[in-house]
Amino acid sequence: MQRIEGEVSGIDVARRTVAYQADGAARTLTYDRLVFALGSRLAHPPIPGLDRHAFDVDTHASAERLNAHIAGLARRNPSPGQFTALVVGGGLTGIEAAAEMPGKLSAAGAESPRVILADHAPRIGSDMGEGALPVIDEALRALGIETRGGVSVAAVDAEGATLASGEWIAAATIVWCAGMQAHPLTAQFPVGRDRLGRLPVEPSLKIKGLAAEFAAGDAAWFLVDGVHASVMSCQHGRPMGRFAGHNVVCDLLGRPLLPLRIDWYTTILDLGPWGAVYTEGWDRKLVSRGADAKRTKELINRQRIYPPQSGDRRAILDAATPTVQAPPVRFG
Repeated sequence: MQRIEGEVSGIDVARRTVAYQADGAARTLTYDRLVFALGSRLAHPPIPGLDRHAFDVDTHASAERLNAHIAGLARRNPSPGQFTALVVGGGLTGIEAAAEMPGKLSAAGAESPRVILADHAPRIGSDMGEGALPVIDEALRALGIETRGGVSVAAVDAEGATLASGEWIAAATIVWCAGMQAHPLTAQFPVGRDRLGRLPVEPSLKIKGLAAEFAAGDAAWFLVDGVHASVMSCQHGRPMGRFAGHNVVCDLLGRPLLPLRIDWYTTILDLGPWGAVYTEGWDRKLVSRGADAKRTKELINRQRIYPPQSGDRRAILDAATPTVQAPPVRFG
């Protein structure tokens, strides 16, 4: 086995080649089987000033850039929005980012931090289900976060954002969390994609209609329980990766492929210092909230999503076994 570090720039399914850049040079690899697992990216619509003036938490590097910006706010010239953060996107990422903002702004020197969470939908967290919505509202109020539903951003500048209504919000910190798209290289596969740009796969994770290509994680979708499509999250990405890795080897060796099926679904939304909210099922039934739900979220973020930390080869290989873990622990 050989590990090659480089940035993939193109995929030719007909020739079974992958083009990539490494050490400043263009190179090409041939393959017998391919697993495409390049994930997703934050959606960047063509809003004037968005790429130049807004921040995001899509990658570690972009999150560090946001942290550095916040840490330097006290050194800026005083302005109306100096310690105001506008978080755009009322889904899970936007809510989680907004819940951390009051503490970050206070640590940066703000005596009265202001955080606004805005979304085009009428209500923040509208996808979280009726049971969770009151919990989210309660947490955001407790954290002092203002919510704005039914709004869209028309432009962003260094001092704030202009809404489609013409209203201008003074905010030195604008965090964009509005939407995701599969990696753009999914367009190089000769198959139809869903509205998020994801590749359709069989339960074996082989791309539908192709002979030698598999896909997993945020770049792929299938009906995980025969009814519901996979979601862009570690909850589905991790088992998809395990089954794709197993099945691509089986395909090479002419052995049967294992179908992936996931018959449970949970959503654990972090709500910053307030706690978290834990729901079960596709109808998102509320089962835990506050500190108890936070313990589950921390268990996921700090332990469950990581490979064995011992460095033991056997343990690492065992962690890649094509199985579906049980739902995360529920406390309380």
